[in-house]
Amino acid sequence: MKIFKKIISILITLIVMINFSSCAGTYKLEKSVRLTIGEVYYQNWVAGVQGGGAGFNIFIPVSDNPKNIMFDSVYFKGKKAKLEFSNNTIFIGRFKTTKNRIRDINMISDSNDGFSEKIPFNLNDNECVVSYLNNNKIKYFKIENIIKKESILYQKTPSKKL
Repeated sequence: MKIFKKIISILITLIVMINFSSCAGTYKLEKSVRLTIGEVYYQNWVAGVQGGGAGFNIFIPVSDNPKNIMFDSVYFKGKKAKLEFSNNTIFIGRFKTTKNRIRDINMISDSNDGFSEKIPFNLNDNECVVSYLNNNKIKYFKIENIIKKESILYQKTPSKKL
């Protein structure tokens, strides 16, 4: 009976270790990606009407993309956003924040803004990771030296067409 329990505990340990090792490999960053990326930047924005919202957008210009890689998401400033393709040359990630929102009794307090999530990468404030699909596999690469541009103050809540 003791041998049976020992074998079961070893098997369980092996299964757990295999699961953790496969998860760690899921977020492997690619060393190089065959495309040319321009100056990546982000801008904070605030709606000019009370309760209209606020946030920031990250802009990733792509000038040469020989394999027509389609970006999926971006991880930036502790958050994740889907990337949209705009003007045939730029990917945009839109992040909303809790600033300038209409308050609701059921809303989460600003100390835990409800928009942050645990992202699987350790990034500096001027770095992001982009996920993309290649041969039906999700892959990741890091962009460094992201520039912060002057904030935008809108007269009303901005539309998705920037």
